[in-house]
Amino acid sequence: MRRYFASHTGCKFAILALVFLFSRVASADVLKIVVDDTIQPLSEQRFERAIQEAEATHADAVLIELHTPGGLMSSMEDIIQKLLAAKVPTIIYVTPAGSDASSAGFFILEAADVAAMAPGTNTGAAHPVWGGGQVMDPIMKEKIENYAASLLRSYTTKHGRNVEVAESAVRQSKSFTADEALSQHLIDYIAKDEQDLFRQLDGKTITRFDGSKVQLHLVGKPVHVQEMTLKEHTLSVLMDPSIAFIILVIGILAIFIEFNHPGAIIPGVVGFVCVLLSLYTLDLLPLRSIGLVLIIAAFAMFIAEAKIQSHGIIGAGGVLLMVLGALLLVNGPIPQMRVQLWAALAVAIPMGLITVFLMSVALKARKSKVVTGEQGLIGEIGLVTSPLMPAGKVFVQGTLWDAVATQSVEAGRRVVVRRVENLVLQVEPLREPALQPTAAG
Repeated sequence: MRRYFASHTGCKFAILALVFLFSRVASADVLKIVVDDTIQPLSEQRFERAIQEAEATHADAVLIELHTPGGLMSSMEDIIQKLLAAKVPTIIYVTPAGSDASSAGFFILEAADVAAMAPGTNTGAAHPVWGGGQVMDPIMKEKIENYAASLLRSYTTKHGRNVEVAESAVRQSKSFTADEALSQHLIDYIAKDEQDLFRQLDGKTITRFDGSKVQLHLVGKPVHVQEMTLKEHTLSVLMDPSIAFIILVIGILAIFIEFNHPGAIIPGVVGFVCVLLSLYTLDLLPLRSIGLVLIIAAFAMFIAEAKIQSHGIIGAGGVLLMVLGALLLVNGPIPQMRVQLWAALAVAIPMGLITVFLMSVALKARKSKVVTGEQGLIGEIGLVTSPLMPAGKVFVQGTLWDAVATQSVEAGRRVVVRRVENLVLQVEPLREPALQPTAAG
């Protein structure tokens, strides 16, 4: 009887578990992320994490709200691979009004199973740009352009979109409003918000990149927003090239202060952490080593200004080097991925003044005579109170000291302190000026 009851109870639990599982699958939600940033390794990680969670929870679709000026081609390619290989339908929605999905964002938009835009948005301008806006060699330019165009063709065809018009965004840098993109079959829908988009998609069958067909029913489904982790929030701030540059310079300055004030500890720790953080984030970006060299050279010129006192000429050169180093530090393909001029100037000028001031104070402190302790006695004049033969007593700075002279010195003579060893003064007789005879009256 007990066995029957136990097995019967176990069956009930198993049935309930299966019902719960099937109900979860039947009511799978929509996973949503918001990407409002440049396309770089962090955004690549966010796409990957969202797709993995959607696949693990058997979500009906992944919705990516996109607003980006573009970014790195390497990160763009990795994101495209993840979108094309996703096991759940992917929807990219350019929103809100006034937003864009330009450059790398256009490639990513076209890679989605469903491409949609909000009214008042735009896309396109996807011509490849060399880092830092440099002019490319004609042959290299043609190679990169052809590669980008072929990459775009490889999946826009599978999604049934207008390949020729899409390619014009690469070869001719054409941009499109939401209405133009829809009329020319670059996107599938224009929707005022995500619920409007879900209503338009309801019951529609889409053809995915692998050729499979999926019918979407998203109306009324819960939308689960995948928030950024603490690490992602931190990196999103630190990966701003201007912020990374500011942290780097603060770190170098703090280490410089530690070297000039050994044992302070706090400046050294702060500087070490700042430099490590900035180098870590800069490593994720297209870093130019020449920019780093110029920034370090700028500090060297600030130190030289404090030592040589060139009336600001060397210091001005240091400011110029730091500004140039900042502007060359990150080799970004778009302005948003480079150190901004305002940041370079706002950091370089005060940093030059602070460094010159601190170095001047340090040099003055090193040159100034020590006036306390044993070292403060060197060069002082004392009065012999008991004959030095060669040891005796000398009165210096209000205190009676044991002293040793290189020759006998009688009491009442003045001596000068040359060295201090084990609280014993090494002295020499002070050469008194000879008295001049006066004429007889």
